[in-house]
Amino acid sequence: MDYMTDLKRAVGMGSAREGTKRHWSMTKSSVALLILTPFFVFTFGPMTGEPHDAVLAYFQRPFPAIIAALMVVTTFMHFKTGVQMLIEDYMHGLAREITIILLTCLSYGAAATGVFAIAKIAL
Repeated sequence: MDYMTDLKRAVGMGSAREGTKRHWSMTKSSVALLILTPFFVFTFGPMTGEPHDAVLAYFQRPFPAIIAALMVVTTFMHFKTGVQMLIEDYMHGLAREITIILLTCLSYGAAATGVFAIAKIAL
């Protein structure tokens, strides 16, 4: 029988050394979203229900296009980090690695698609 405690098993294993970095990444993106969300709501909100041409003309201006692009990128990077932390906590083995890769690709793809759409409207 093995009478080792959990502490004895963990001593000497070291830490992953990624927790603090990821925590600060989530904190920074949360603060960025906290600042960007009102800007996005007040730039995007007035355009709901407007004709297509008016919306295109509005988002061809630099400020609304930049706010929308920053919101899209920051949101999907925050999503990527949060989902990765969630998956690492609750999944194990090969399924965890495959899921992280797929969701990372999904996050970057969605962010790129959003920025492309905004750039296409703005240019």
